[in-house]
Amino acid sequence: MDNLYQLTVAVAAEKIKSGELSAVDLMKSFINRSNKFNPELQVWASMDTEVAIKKAEAAQKKIEIGKNLGPLEGIPVGVKDIFLTNGIRTSNGSPIYTDFVPQYDATSVARLVNAGAILMGKTITTEFASFDPPATRNPWNVAHTPGGSSSGSAAGVAAQIFPTALGSQTSGSVLRPASYNGIIGMKPTFGRISRYGVTAVSSSLDTVGFFVRSVKDAAIILKNLAGYDFRDNTSSKLQVPEYQKIMERTNSSPYIGVLREFFFETADAQVKENTEPLLKDFENSGAIIEDISISADIETLLKSHNTVMDVELAVSRFEDFSNHPNKFGPNITTSIESGLKVSATSYLHAQEYREVFRQEMTDLSRKYDVILTPSTATAAPADLTTTGDPSFQAPWTTSGLPAISIPSGLSKSGLPLGLQLVAAPFAEDKLLQVAKWCEDIIDLQLEPPIS
Repeated sequence: MDNLYQLTVAVAAEKIKSGELSAVDLMKSFINRSNKFNPELQVWASMDTEVAIKKAEAAQKKIEIGKNLGPLEGIPVGVKDIFLTNGIRTSNGSPIYTDFVPQYDATSVARLVNAGAILMGKTITTEFASFDPPATRNPWNVAHTPGGSSSGSAAGVAAQIFPTALGSQTSGSVLRPASYNGIIGMKPTFGRISRYGVTAVSSSLDTVGFFVRSVKDAAIILKNLAGYDFRDNTSSKLQVPEYQKIMERTNSSPYIGVLREFFFETADAQVKENTEPLLKDFENSGAIIEDISISADIETLLKSHNTVMDVELAVSRFEDFSNHPNKFGPNITTSIESGLKVSATSYLHAQEYREVFRQEMTDLSRKYDVILTPSTATAAPADLTTTGDPSFQAPWTTSGLPAISIPSGLSKSGLPLGLQLVAAPFAEDKLLQVAKWCEDIIDLQLEPPIS
């Protein structure tokens, strides 16, 4: 049986613990899948098949003994190549770090490993998780971008090369590629998951997220990633709920606020044609749907977001850029040079506008179970010189609110589309509950047309 790669995290974990599934067989199934499709999709920055199998063999021995098994025992995971990994190269998608081998794991990596997960390999990222497109291709159509910057993580989960993967979002680097690749991407509240050991892009924006293929898997992965870390000064001390138990409670009438301003106005016709019938389906299934309005101007917010990101990127990469200016791609070079020119006054004004928006959206989000928008303005563009437009995701990064993208259908050309749900700060339990309800109503299992 070599279709084990089709198993979700939840199903695979249950089968492994019951003895019905071998961690070695599971790993070999994913490796076979990788061998078949990675040459074209270019998911991996680094991956050692022999090491992955040895780790699976060690996990299987532990499973057979049956003691101290973690909730993710034997589950392969892909890790974006900006997360530090002990003894494993972390290149940050940059020639400057080709030979950089960290001596410790990022907290998020360590928590997955401590839960029993097996680090299968490092996934391709854009250079320093920025804007220059990588080699990764979209498994739905290799002529279309997979999105970025978490390109390899998203494409790998979509192609079933691994069942889950770590990513990060500074503008739209989790939610956008999730939508483009027809999978689930989650960006929790700023501070919910530690950023310790993750190469910085923008100190006030960077957020750890992840990719899965079911909302149930999202609840499981978040539970194992979330929690306070004293090494990250943005880390929240709030208690981590039992996400899966809360998610599974029946919620037949979620209160959904639909934000049409900017999002529906700038979305293309196919995105709107996909979204509107789903709103009717939700309403017919018991949801309370209400259009909402905001006073903040999204265009001004996006300019403020970009100003902050450029400045903080220039700070985080200042030494590398000073020492190796010719080793940076054109897009990240433009961002850094723009950031270096921004005045302190402009930077502070941008931060102030972010705060105004954050407060308005925090207040508004507490009135609803979730706020809904399309995940992206279009399906994945047929343009490999871009990772796509992050404007639909950046507002939730800049405000720090938790958000999830779930598959919602296909465009006329057969490319995935998604719905984006946003909740109040640290209300990931409610977000997951409503996302599961929507997932059940949509009842859609997307798999890219690869064989």
